Amino acid sequence: MTPVGSWHSTDEKTGELKSLIVITDTGGVLNGHIDKLLRKDADQKRLCTQCSDDRKDKPMLGLEIIRGAKQAQGKEVWEGGKILDPENGKNYTLRMTPIEGGKKLEVRGSIAFFGRTQTWVRVQ
Repeated sequence: MTPVGSWHSTDEKTGELKSLIVITDTGGVLNGHIDKLLRKDADQKRLCTQCSDDRKDKPMLGLEIIRGAKQAQGKEVWEGGKILDPENGKNYTLRMTPIEGGKKLEVRGSIAFFGRTQTWVRVQ
């Protein structure tokens, strides 16, 4: 059970598929990027205008939204990295936990004590 692979994220308000995220492992460090925008009205040429770091004004397609996650010692949890919310340009502390035998991924982004958790579904 690992977060490596392809995942569908869902809009929390509408339940509509939002994007296809691909997570890769490079030497034990996980990074992930947006591979496809899935909303029916999505602008495939949209830029990350809200980003404030090196991703400012970069295309959403291919945009690295997960950086630097590592597996916690002896646990099926990946943390220590950051996740970007391209909607607001903010970076959050990241925690990813595979659930349901790796079919789903709990993705938690937080700042201090505040955060939210999304459940992504593995693409078979």
